[in-house]
Amino acid sequence: MRPDDWHLTEDLDSFLARAGDFLHSRPALHTLPLTVTETLRTRGVDAYGTEAPAFGWLERAGEVRATFFRTPPHRLNLTPLTPEEADVLAAHLVGLDRSLPGISADHNTATAFAEAWQRHSGATPTLHERQRLYRLGTLTPPEVPPEGRGRVAGEQDREQLMLWHREFTAAIGELTSTDAGSWADARIASGRVTFWETPDGTPVSMAGVSPMVAGQIRVAPVYTPAHLRGRGYAGAATIEVSRAALATGAAHVLLFADLANPTSNGLYRRLGYRPVTDFAMYDFQ
Repeated sequence: MRPDDWHLTEDLDSFLARAGDFLHSRPALHTLPLTVTETLRTRGVDAYGTEAPAFGWLERAGEVRATFFRTPPHRLNLTPLTPEEADVLAAHLVGLDRSLPGISADHNTATAFAEAWQRHSGATPTLHERQRLYRLGTLTPPEVPPEGRGRVAGEQDREQLMLWHREFTAAIGELTSTDAGSWADARIASGRVTFWETPDGTPVSMAGVSPMVAGQIRVAPVYTPAHLRGRGYAGAATIEVSRAALATGAAHVLLFADLANPTSNGLYRRLGYRPVTDFAMYDFQ
């Protein structure tokens, strides 16, 4: 293949006009580019930061075969590529003097691109995290849920949401270009975070969801403060948002889990989530 098989743009509309059908063709596997581009489309291209996002697609014989996007300061995100395609893209981006903090993709693609990036740029890749993408099969609530109830977070919960957003991003070691207040305001406005609260009304866990795009909704984030874990609260919150997603007509309900956390992976399997594929994130140093 040739470097000019790759088309690069900073224009979201042009990217979606050419690559939108490809992304919709496999909504579960393409969940991240679908939800990120929908956020950029509805909230503006500065939704993830002040630096312009970048997009690209691989096209051969008039057919889109793969895409990428990057919303600085975050990693490059790729749909599946062969090792040869990953090598050509890495060489092309290095030739254009594009700097990258890392890569996020399905495991094989991420590993191939990380190795290619090292060959062409000299940067050393470090595995940041491996994740498993799950898709809901039959929702299976626990026979004995924890005491309490689910409740959609509202304006009165803004400070709590801000606190838990900061704690969650710190816990997973991720950079965020969205301040906690903006994050909370957007989710309150769209009703996209649900608390599990104890009988006395104390929030003890939260689960959020993405907007529905291409018939799929992704559960994220799921967070319980460390001192409240092990009591079934995260599972209860996840059940609540999963039910709500199904009720809105979602054909696919998805979530990612850190493979280094056997507790969360075991929980999601018990609730009825089934593995789709594994992803990896590398940082370039």
